[in-house]
Amino acid sequence: MKKILISGLINIETTLKIDSFPVEYFPVRYPFFGVNSTVSGVGYNVAKALTTLGDTVNFLSIIGSDLAGRMVKETLQKNNIKENYVIQSIDHTAQSVILFDRTGKRQINVDLKNIQEQIYPEELFLEASRECSMAVLCNINFSRPFLKKIKEMNKLIATDVHAISNIYDEYNQDFMRYGDILFMSDELLPCHPVEWIKHLLNLYGNEIIVVGLGSEGSLLSVKRDNFIDKIPAVYTRNVVNTTGAGDALFSSFVHFYNKTKNPYEALEKASVFASYKIGEHGAADGFLDEKTLEKLSINYKKLN
Repeated sequence: MKKILISGLINIETTLKIDSFPVEYFPVRYPFFGVNSTVSGVGYNVAKALTTLGDTVNFLSIIGSDLAGRMVKETLQKNNIKENYVIQSIDHTAQSVILFDRTGKRQINVDLKNIQEQIYPEELFLEASRECSMAVLCNINFSRPFLKKIKEMNKLIATDVHAISNIYDEYNQDFMRYGDILFMSDELLPCHPVEWIKHLLNLYGNEIIVVGLGSEGSLLSVKRDNFIDKIPAVYTRNVVNTTGAGDALFSSFVHFYNKTKNPYEALEKASVFASYKIGEHGAADGFLDEKTLEKLSINYKKLN
């Protein structure tokens, strides 16, 4: 397989385990081993997941020249993700704080600093994209100029607009229009997911659409086959934290679709990948390699 281009956010993620939502006020708590800080962000999560699955990626991102930025660089090296295209052009690296309870419910607080005003160098983008077969363009502002350029190169674009409620959403409209493979969550949809997909097809005509349905699985649309149906969720181990489940589903789908061009098989395997991933605390933890995932997927089929 050729390389996959990824353009997306990296941030330092701090997770805090709480008893339940809503959070009851208390001046001091001692959640032993309940606070963890790691490198995360949608772009990083996808890059790490695809690398773990065996892909070679060119990863474009922007981080700070601060201590957090140095932590990012060390983590990229440790996980064998090339840092050639991760540039330190701002002062402060983006950060997030995530509260999660024992049921997996979570609240995500993201501080992007001033990353939304940054422009990624075009010459580095062109160099990185030249040898890639497809592009994962996460919905961060510095990815936006790449949408049209990748389309002009006749390469596939995969993107995830996450929790969305408006089909004409001003921020995400470009990503929805250009995405050949379009992922999102059902959390904020204003109508039934099937109806929503039909609206997307009429307006944007995406080749593949996946709507994550949480514990219910996901809804898959394949335009060429006039197919819309649900792919059920699977249960592989106890849920610890659902943060990053969507990124895991998306990443694994991209891996297998890039390899086989079979969207049905890709989403079935991605469901197993995401199910296993949420048995860990952090959004960038719990990823399986391809061999282990294939074995787990076969075993799951035998049980069902």
